[in-house]
Amino acid sequence: MDAEGMSGGPLAGVRVVDLSTIVLGPLATQILGDAGADVIKVETPAGDPTRAVGPLRSAGMGAHFLNFNRNKRSVVLDLKSGEGRAALERLIAGADVLVHNMRLGAARRLGIDAETLCARYPRLIHAAATGYRAGTSREDAPVYDDIIQGEAGFAALNADEKGPRYAPALIADKISGHVLAQAISMALYARERSGRGQAVHVPMFETFAAFLLPEHLWGFTLDGDAGRMGYPRVLDPGRRPYATRDGHVCVALVSDAQWGRMLAAMGIPETLADPRFSTIRARWDNTEALSALLAREFAKRSTEEWLLVLAECDVPHGRAPALRELPGDAACRESGVFMTMQHPSEGTLQGLAPAVAFSATPLAVTRPPPRLGEHTEEVLGSLPREN
Repeated sequence: MDAEGMSGGPLAGVRVVDLSTIVLGPLATQILGDAGADVIKVETPAGDPTRAVGPLRSAGMGAHFLNFNRNKRSVVLDLKSGEGRAALERLIAGADVLVHNMRLGAARRLGIDAETLCARYPRLIHAAATGYRAGTSREDAPVYDDIIQGEAGFAALNADEKGPRYAPALIADKISGHVLAQAISMALYARERSGRGQAVHVPMFETFAAFLLPEHLWGFTLDGDAGRMGYPRVLDPGRRPYATRDGHVCVALVSDAQWGRMLAAMGIPETLADPRFSTIRARWDNTEALSALLAREFAKRSTEEWLLVLAECDVPHGRAPALRELPGDAACRESGVFMTMQHPSEGTLQGLAPAVAFSATPLAVTRPPPRLGEHTEEVLGSLPREN
């Protein structure tokens, strides 16, 4: 590892100035950092608001912040001051990528909008993530994850007897964060070919809608009738892990061969002779009746018994552990989902390991999440001085 904490990953040598906060932007830049980029997290004197969120051992190092900000260096700048803005300008001048998730109007007032910076630094990748597409009436409207889940239709799709509800995860933020990291990587590749940077904009609403809706367009795809939207199989209320005698199992089958093997192993091979279940199309059209039939069968044996049966007939299956059970789950342990890191002030931390594998330029965690302003002197002291 060199003096700037590069890991030798696929983005080694790329410098990212990260002005983002909360989840979307920090997740994207953490992905870039895992890939070897030198990510400089520029924070206000108060710090990223998530520093105060979740259990903590010391002020400003909440669990929420820790899980979205590894492989970064923290620099504190007061962008309301001339000195702070000048320091930011020096940082940007030596950067490959600038990332922010502030409103576009605020970026323009600070002079860090795409039009200004791309003209000044033609090789810069200017990456912004906001609520809505630029140029629309809502381009500067404030949003958070819950708003996007509702507006894109997810809350309604996830409704229960009390009405629409949000997912128990920040899915709009995190999906948009992954798309932002991907878009930045694409722009860096384009720059390698053309020598020119560009502006990248990831709007949360449009991004999450594009992720959520393809399978639900259904009949609307062919005739434009919005009343025919919705993928029946995934909207089936019985589409959930099946209760066994002592727990739950998950199964997901597609082909006739898979169904034939499982139903035979369950002792009910005649089910495939039923016209309601004899073909893929028939099973889609009768998904609720099929789910009810399977629920009755799965309730007859224990989870371990079913896992053996499902493995023997070679169909997609798995456990359905509770959140608290995941760290000890055999699949998570074998694949290394969780990792332990040592932090100089916070001690032993548990987190999630990078998931993607590269054969020649592996991802790595080389820096623990930074303390507020931990690297201000180190980073600013290494920059060329103004003439």
